[in-house]
Amino acid sequence: MKNSDWKAVLHFIGPLLMAEGILMALCLIPAWHFADGTAPQTALCSAVTFAVGAFLHFRFRHFRNIKDRRMSYLLVVLLWIVLSLFATLPFLASGATHSFTYAWFEAMSGFSTCGATIFPDVAALPASILLWRSMMQWFGGFGIVLLVLALTPKLGINKYALYTAEASGADNAGTGAVRAVVTVRRTLTVYLGMTLFFILALLAAGMQAWDAVNLTFCNISSGGFAPASDSIASLTPLQQYILAGAMFFSGVNFTLLYLLFTFRWRKMKHKFDELNSYLFLCIVAVAFVVVFLHTNSGLPWSDAFRVGTVQTISALTTTGSVVADYTLWPVPVTFLLLILAICGGMAGSTSGGLKTMRVLILFRNARAILRNRLHPHIVNPVRLNGKPVTGHISNNVMVIFIVFGGTLMLGVMGLMLCGVSPTEAIGASVGCLTGYGPGLGASGGFGSYAHFSFPALWYCSFLMLMGRLECMTLIILLLPRFWKR
Repeated sequence: MKNSDWKAVLHFIGPLLMAEGILMALCLIPAWHFADGTAPQTALCSAVTFAVGAFLHFRFRHFRNIKDRRMSYLLVVLLWIVLSLFATLPFLASGATHSFTYAWFEAMSGFSTCGATIFPDVAALPASILLWRSMMQWFGGFGIVLLVLALTPKLGINKYALYTAEASGADNAGTGAVRAVVTVRRTLTVYLGMTLFFILALLAAGMQAWDAVNLTFCNISSGGFAPASDSIASLTPLQQYILAGAMFFSGVNFTLLYLLFTFRWRKMKHKFDELNSYLFLCIVAVAFVVVFLHTNSGLPWSDAFRVGTVQTISALTTTGSVVADYTLWPVPVTFLLLILAICGGMAGSTSGGLKTMRVLILFRNARAILRNRLHPHIVNPVRLNGKPVTGHISNNVMVIFIVFGGTLMLGVMGLMLCGVSPTEAIGASVGCLTGYGPGLGASGGFGSYAHFSFPALWYCSFLMLMGRLECMTLIILLLPRFWKR
């Protein structure tokens, strides 16, 4: 790796830091409006972040091309780390926490749209910090995606190299002829359009503007933060259903949403298999949870349908918003929510997890293997959207599944070594690795991670980053061969 490549990376980190500084400056609005006493600190954090970003951008402006393909992986990892590092400033400067570990955990949870928090009483935080938490998730939900696709031509590296490094971004499957700039425009249009729509919908449902903005930012990004300590439990049923709609659409491929909203339905056929699987999984899971809550917990049908629907969609899309303390629900329901979080939403959405497309390919691959056992002389290719899935894609999906499962098991073991109980270790590992956020026990439901030890919090932060980058990128960086010439 040449010095020019490093300088090019710093050059492109600059604009993201400048954007982060601008977002911090917007937090001055609630600081002044609510007079929470954090305006000077917020202004200072914004100025420092913007200044550092401007320095990096203009200082290395002559270095615009990356010749080493390995830098694509390093760039994506550095973006998450650097953005999260500067995101700790408002937490520390405002006095929301005096621990860098707590601030780092909250910042990484925000930008990775995980939703896990170390604040037991979120409502007691200054208004500027509440908005900053929401903005981190809103920006983390799509910012890196747009960077990956928009800056790739300027970086001088292959588009799919960066796409692989941040695989949860806009989906390229079946759209090889679509230029990156077109995909960026579509993604941005859908993201901004849905944000505005759901803010207006919540306002029409009687919600205050402050809560509508924060909750839309956190749910449209599959984040899960909230300005209240009880998440979304105290909202009206209509408002909860509206947020469930935001979660559901955030788990759908953004390119598919663009075609849907622009009435280009004929072009959607290349994603029908994944969309049908996503809808089927959602409907079946909601039905199971609703019936189980009614028959085993004694909830009326109306309440069971409401909390079951909202919480199930929250789990499937790895949003993490909590409508009821699900840790008190029957064990099969709680277990199902964790499985749904592992599955996740569609590829090309803001949700985490394995993604529905990969789960579908795994299932069909297993079905093809079983059929070959019965009829060894018949060719049973794995098909997706009517087209055969290549062996290369099937192998990649299997590798990601194995790595994801291995990382999950190591996460459970690591947290238990940090003193976390087995039940909470399982919940926290799933919550942090998938981006769902809430876990089991004291860290699940309306709880927080405040009782975790510092080593456990750092380990959870690492799992958040692993999950956001779908494990493979960080593992590649840990290989000795990566650093050799």
